[in-house]
Amino acid sequence: MTEGLIDNTGASVTVELDIADPISSYTVSLADGPPVGRADFVDSPGAAADRIFFHTEVDQEFGGRGLAGLLVRAALADSISKNLTVVPVCPLFARHLRTHGDEFVANGGVFRLPTPTDIALVTRVTRSGA
Repeated sequence: MTEGLIDNTGASVTVELDIADPISSYTVSLADGPPVGRADFVDSPGAAADRIFFHTEVDQEFGGRGLAGLLVRAALADSISKNLTVVPVCPLFARHLRTHGDEFVANGGVFRLPTPTDIALVTRVTRSGA
């Protein structure tokens, strides 16, 4: 999906979209290696085009390389290209949008605060063991 990214050490990074039902992820990998981090989300059911990001992590041994930031920015850029409304349940996405929300919107992005219905959806799919 996203190539040509470089982490803080100068290493080549790739972000890919892994679609699954009901939990999908954007994953980040170094060069052609296996994923070392992910941003999990669920898409809201029905007609709404909402992408609810609820969990982001990068393997500890790769911390400090800026991989989480690259992952968040790639996921947000993809959400813009797909005309999706971002719902940041994940604290990392929420913090990024608090800081850079104006830039995200200026680039065509849309986001909104999570509702109790969003939280209930995330709780239901994560508890189902999916």
